[in-house]
Amino acid sequence: MATRRTPRFKECRRLGVNVCGHPKAMDRAGAPAFKKTKKTSDYGLHLIEKQKVKAYYNILEKQLRRYFEQATKSKEMTGVALLIALETRLDNLVYRLGFASSIRMARQMVSHKHIEVNGKKINIPSYAVKVGDVISLTEKSRKSEQFKKSFLSDSKAKYDYLERDDDNFSGKLARLPQRSEIPVQINDQMVVEYYSK
Repeated sequence: MATRRTPRFKECRRLGVNVCGHPKAMDRAGAPAFKKTKKTSDYGLHLIEKQKVKAYYNILEKQLRRYFEQATKSKEMTGVALLIALETRLDNLVYRLGFASSIRMARQMVSHKHIEVNGKKINIPSYAVKVGDVISLTEKSRKSEQFKKSFLSDSKAKYDYLERDDDNFSGKLARLPQRSEIPVQINDQMVVEYYSK
């Protein structure tokens, strides 16, 4: 299975936003060595926004292009439909619910069969979660101190479109997220323009 292995902090500095969610990712962003001296071209700005999407959701170019093609057929605005489809990927929701401390860890948890959807083990990170689906840790994985500590951590942000059940180590996609609720700093219109050229 192909996966992105670029240095996370370096990518955050290059894109100008904390795409990996680590508290120390942008510590050196203001250092003189990392300041840009040249003005970014119009194409470059569009490219950066597209690269942000790939970094936020830990996906490859081929996957992103496929999601974009699906989004163009949606009744929603293309950019919004694209982000909603990515936001409801299983690995991303595992991360948002707090089972994992990073999107990379969430992807690994899904691949290693630590996660169930509606009581059934799913090991496909790109699995499209539907409204009402319940995501939970498998019975065996609930004994892992690392997973329990991560899930029960108070530092995790709460999202209105997700419902957590701390007692049963599970969460549910209550409804589809609205664009304003998706916690990514992306100009989705620029991404649409990039692929429409």
